[in-house]
Amino acid sequence: MVRPYGLPSPARRAAERSSSTAEATAPAAVPRLADGRHGRGGDAETAGVRRSRSRAALWSAFLLLVLALLARPAVAGAAPALPEGRWPLVDPPQVRRPFEPPASRYGPGHRGVDLVARPGAPVLAALDGRVSFAGQVAGRGVVSVDSGAYRTTYEPVAAQVVEGQAVAAGQPLGVTADGGHCSRSCLHWGLRRGPEYLDPLLLVRSASGLALLPGARRATVARAAADRAAAAAVATAGLTAWAPGPGGPHGFGHPVPGPVTSAFGIRLHPVLHVWKLHDGTDFGAACGTPIRAPAPGRVQLVTTSPGYGRRLLLDHGRVGGRHVVTAYNHAQSFGVGVGQHVDRGQVLGQVGRTGYATGCHLHLMVWLDGRLTNPMTWFSP
Repeated sequence: MVRPYGLPSPARRAAERSSSTAEATAPAAVPRLADGRHGRGGDAETAGVRRSRSRAALWSAFLLLVLALLARPAVAGAAPALPEGRWPLVDPPQVRRPFEPPASRYGPGHRGVDLVARPGAPVLAALDGRVSFAGQVAGRGVVSVDSGAYRTTYEPVAAQVVEGQAVAAGQPLGVTADGGHCSRSCLHWGLRRGPEYLDPLLLVRSASGLALLPGARRATVARAAADRAAAAAVATAGLTAWAPGPGGPHGFGHPVPGPVTSAFGIRLHPVLHVWKLHDGTDFGAACGTPIRAPAPGRVQLVTTSPGYGRRLLLDHGRVGGRHVVTAYNHAQSFGVGVGQHVDRGQVLGQVGRTGYATGCHLHLMVWLDGRLTNPMTWFSP
């Protein structure tokens, strides 16, 4: 009997059923890799794939790290630690207006603090440093002190220091003066680090903090505070004695705090030992004492001579209907130059003993309308 092609015979179907039954009852074989060439090639291919994937993962991580570093904003070097300073006034500190930082470099704000200050109050350096500026800015006296990365500014101040002078924290810089929004009623105190304005009160935060002290330490701390107050009083004694005021019938203040040690008139010269005119008034003052302008004027001459030593002439223009010129002799040094305008109270130089002098003092001279005059007829006694 002919069967269509592809259909199995009865015998073949019986054999297939027998084989299926045997496979169902036999235990399952453990699969393993082929032992031939194809098996070994599969192993190598798997290891290669793994190495490729590992290299790809490492490159991806490296690229992500590079992108993260490129996207990260540049970080400037760490700013130097803010130094600890002191209050720039002797009187108990009172803040009239706090620091109000501007939103942008040129935006509005209050770039410092205003401290309540009486007229003529001594102004002290808040940090050790060097005077980088002492002069006039827009009609007001300004003193700036550089202390490493930081700069402190004080205004309005009649300076008693000169540019380039080294100062210590607590050293007098001058006295409060006229000019600006703080004219004779407050001190504007500023702090900068490069172009950045900072709150100057940060310099004294730790100094102004409160702490409970054990009884055994209270007496020690009280004595230390009293010593600091006494030192400040000594340091500013000359300043408070000179504090700006009317200053005689024409408003001229004494250029140094000190007594008259030799008056104008005929006397026996202490060096030449001859009788001659003493053409000025001598004020006793220690070498290094600041010599201050008694009134506004313009520097006419700075020179050195055998008799007068280092001397400076100041032209005050017409005052009270008279043309007034004053001279300052035997100085140790001067910090202003010819043609420079100075304000009342501004430091001209320091007392010395140059020229014919037996000790430290200031020899003051006055000309009225070109004629030499007894200084004490123009200055107050």
